[in-house]
Amino acid sequence: MTNLKENEGHSFLDFAYQMYKSMKANEINLIYEGEVTQEITKTFTSLTEKSLAKTEESNMVQRKVFHVMVECLQNISKHADSIDGEPDKRGIVMVSHGKESYNIITGNVIKNEKIPSLKASLETVNSLNKEDLSTLFKKQMREGRFSDKGDAGLGLIDIAKKTGSKLSYQFKELNDKVSFFILTSTINRK
Repeated sequence: MTNLKENEGHSFLDFAYQMYKSMKANEINLIYEGEVTQEITKTFTSLTEKSLAKTEESNMVQRKVFHVMVECLQNISKHADSIDGEPDKRGIVMVSHGKESYNIITGNVIKNEKIPSLKASLETVNSLNKEDLSTLFKKQMREGRFSDKGDAGLGLIDIAKKTGSKLSYQFKELNDKVSFFILTSTINRK
């Protein structure tokens, strides 16, 4: 802080405190923004595991939170695009909890040309029940319709199966080439 000017330092401290208050009010346990690599995934999942171990959550809920978070981080690692040719796959990951559920919220940049197919996949996944999701998952594995990124929408199907909840999503257009994709996965605590 010593290299910040007096009012810049004060402004940053205000920002940090406001962020802290907002995180507490929204029950955000963990948050990360940056490049998502295998090492970051390991670190983040380890922190989440330790945080969950301190709670009285059932092992089943802990496993679901852990599994969904890993899948979401892998989705960012595989599918995030960059703004202005940045080389790294950046994203944001938040884990929050309330009385009824945990939420895993991820966000990353995606090329606008990919939105229609991603949206169609999300709508298909959200239209299916757990049994139909299992059938689709097996079909995708069997038929092996894999994209150049090495998947067949399996991650989204798996997240929906594990959570038993609809996937909530948004696309926020950043410019004519890219948008910010936000995915929220909800895991009931009961």
